[in-house]
Amino acid sequence: QVQLVESGGGLVQAGGSLNLSCTASGSIGGISSSSMGWYRQAPGSQRELVAVMTSGGTINYVDSVKGRFTISRDTAKNAVYLQMNSLTPEDTAVYYCNLVTYYYLGGRTNYWGQGTQVTVSS
Repeated sequence: QVQLVESGGGLVQAGGSLNLSCTASGSIGGISSSSMGWYRQAPGSQRELVAVMTSGGTINYVDSVKGRFTISRDTAKNAVYLQMNSLTPEDTAVYYCNLVTYYYLGGRTNYWGQGTQVTVSS
């Protein structure tokens, strides 16, 4: 069983920074590749992708965070990080860590963290 544990959320003023961390624990066999990333969900809104990084190093960001957020990954530690700079009130949301594992024999599994609250005050 894989568990994702997030940390680093909190309250910050607009223009400030936060760094989110997520570590995956547990063992998974037969993985050909994976992606780890961050999603967020604001009240009344759907969950949206913020940033994702594949095991091959490909990175994608949602347009609204490009130039402000940086995702990084430590595969040896099964960890993913999100450095968030120049935060605005529009970044306020619950941020969820996500891990997707792809298997040699086909198929994939989606794992989610419990979420960490990020609140940006104006």
